[in-house]
Amino acid sequence: MNEASSVCVIGSINMDLTVSTSVLPKQGETVLGESFATYPGGKGANQAVAAARLGSHVHMIGAVGTDVFGADLKNHLQAEGVDTSAIEKIEGQATGTATIILTNNDNRIIVAPGANHSVTPSYVKRHRKVIEKSDIVLLQMEIPLETISYVVSVAKAANVPVILNPAPYQPLPSSILHQVDYMTPNELEAELLKKDLIDEDVLRKWITTKGKLGSSLYVQGAEVNIPGYKVTVKDTTGAGDTFNGALATQLAQGIKLKRAVSFANAAAALSVMEKGAQGGMPHLQQVEEFLKERLDKR
Repeated sequence: MNEASSVCVIGSINMDLTVSTSVLPKQGETVLGESFATYPGGKGANQAVAAARLGSHVHMIGAVGTDVFGADLKNHLQAEGVDTSAIEKIEGQATGTATIILTNNDNRIIVAPGANHSVTPSYVKRHRKVIEKSDIVLLQMEIPLETISYVVSVAKAANVPVILNPAPYQPLPSSILHQVDYMTPNELEAELLKKDLIDEDVLRKWITTKGKLGSSLYVQGAEVNIPGYKVTVKDTTGAGDTFNGALATQLAQGIKLKRAVSFANAAAALSVMEKGAQGGMPHLQQVEEFLKERLDKR
């Protein structure tokens, strides 16, 4: 591991509030639930934890409220080895939350962005040096689109490559599509993105994640598959975030793209073997041993 490799993650920080129930309440109805738990979440925070566990020096730029969730989440990220010096507490704002209702092997989710909406261009500008000194920047789309555009322009000016995970999907302007260095949609997001201005230059940046099938790249106009790994699945939550964090760590070290994607596929495979978005995210040694075992079996 190159100790100088540095990943800057800019994105959301949420507390996931999860309740399970066998009966989904109708409008105006109250039912008894079966269990309740809170979990650290937010795509930005998830990807920061994934990258930190895989050995990168990770700076997180984001915002929380002055409530107890904000304090807990910042402490959690620090405990995971993430540099939280660019995470600010926003007065008068609640920390972002995702309320998740689990019923009959399905879920319904309500996201309240809270302080994540305060991650504006002017907010990020205060931490511009963190971006400029990084080896790579990793973005998602749970913060304002204008902020994503600003970050991409700052990174471009500083010759810092950018990975954009276009989730949750929203239409993207041509300026962002052409300035980012890598895009990591899943299959559904890839289909939606085709409605945007897509040309050969944009397609060459795509790395489409396909679950157990692995991922695909575009090489000279053709789609090339990078195989996934067969594992026992317990929970797919956070697999995409693990992939993105792992990809960022590899590219920050200068690893070639195909090898970096294969490593990220392995990290994502390991993540689904345990429950929870962050709970199953592997450490570097686990991924290296996982890959060595499969190489030895060939």
